[in-house]
Amino acid sequence: MRPNSLTGRVLVSASVWAVLALVAIALVISALYRAGSERAFGDLLRAQLNAVINAVSFDPEGQLTGTPQLGDLSFSQPASGWAWIVDPLADTKGPRLASISIGLGDLAIPSVAEAPFDDQYVRVYPTADTFGNALMVAETEVDLPGGAARFRVAGNRDVLEDDIAAFDNQLYLALALFGVGSLIVNALAILYGLRPLDQVRKALGQIRAGEADALQGDFPREIAPLASEVNALIDMNRRVVDRARMQVGNLAHSLKTPIAVLINEARDMSPVHGRLVRAQAETMQAQVQSYLDRARIAAQRGSVLARTEALPVVERLLRVMRKLNPTLEFHADIEPRGVMIGVEQQDFEEVLGNLVENAAKFARAKVVIRLRPLPASSLDERAQVLLDVDDDGPGLTDSEMAEAMKRGKRLDESKPGTGLGLSIVNEIASEYRGSFSLARSEAGGLSAHVRLPALITDL
Repeated sequence: MRPNSLTGRVLVSASVWAVLALVAIALVISALYRAGSERAFGDLLRAQLNAVINAVSFDPEGQLTGTPQLGDLSFSQPASGWAWIVDPLADTKGPRLASISIGLGDLAIPSVAEAPFDDQYVRVYPTADTFGNALMVAETEVDLPGGAARFRVAGNRDVLEDDIAAFDNQLYLALALFGVGSLIVNALAILYGLRPLDQVRKALGQIRAGEADALQGDFPREIAPLASEVNALIDMNRRVVDRARMQVGNLAHSLKTPIAVLINEARDMSPVHGRLVRAQAETMQAQVQSYLDRARIAAQRGSVLARTEALPVVERLLRVMRKLNPTLEFHADIEPRGVMIGVEQQDFEEVLGNLVENAAKFARAKVVIRLRPLPASSLDERAQVLLDVDDDGPGLTDSEMAEAMKRGKRLDESKPGTGLGLSIVNEIASEYRGSFSLARSEAGGLSAHVRLPALITDL
């Protein structure tokens, strides 16, 4: 997905939010489960501590006696990390009582300041046994008939940690599966929700390709106003272009007759003055037409309605040129054959006609026309086509090429024309934000290069 893609932005935003939310949920649930498990572990030790207290007493000789049965074989397995210990206190004499699992070792006892008793006179603290097991100990002191004793019950924390780790693994796996499923569902929902925008894109592509004159389709109510505004803009653009064309046509028609009269009257004048008036009138006629064309181009420049299929125009012009110049060979190389140019057909015909006519004047045997698409160098630029017209004539020097681009400049007075052809090509290319340049052709003659906007259906 491109960086400026709306679909990509929504997908990335939704995915990042979903991932962050699932991570936060996993951490919270894991923390809550750990707190609950540790609380339950402490309650289990307290219950076992009470069971030991109820099972132990002092005999008449003042010695501890009793065999607590806690219902867990871990208390009978050495080094299991589960143990209970009863130590006599004060002046009470006699050996301690302890589970088999503790062996001959003992458990370190922290001070009361480090691990104080709670309101039930029970304290719970972590410690370790001689086997290296991490333990949690519940301890209390009880006055029994016949003496006082310290009661301790220890539980292996590895059991607690293993239980928490197993829960976390299952939790993370479940949330990961849920997250992947959510991302897929979100992606499908987003793509489905943005489908109308894709329909708008395709409809605009059809307009640019000349397959439609307006946005057509059943759009959601959020996009329907946009489609209506675009259609209104296209309609207004069409009306402005039509009005400009009508005004240009009226102006051309109003000037056509006076200029024609001047040209005809020049025939009745003296040869010297007649040629001068006729030449100036013809130049004025060409310049007026040029400026009228520029005004028309400016009125519709950038319009989505300006489009021309290049191949039919080239083929039609070559048929005419072959009849007018039977001694010359005309070749056309158009790729792709259905390429569309973003200019008015009349303007493209004038550009191509001026270049081919100019090449035919000076070519010795052959004129070649090439047309190739040039992709846009960035997302903000329009694609262009490169039109090359080459001949095998004498060509021009660099200084002559610069002179030939000037309006009304004719390098060869023996050839017919007004000297406006190349300047008109340059002006039309500039009006469409293209370019025009001259160079030496591979055949030794002149090569004219024109860049014009192209139309593509893949927006």
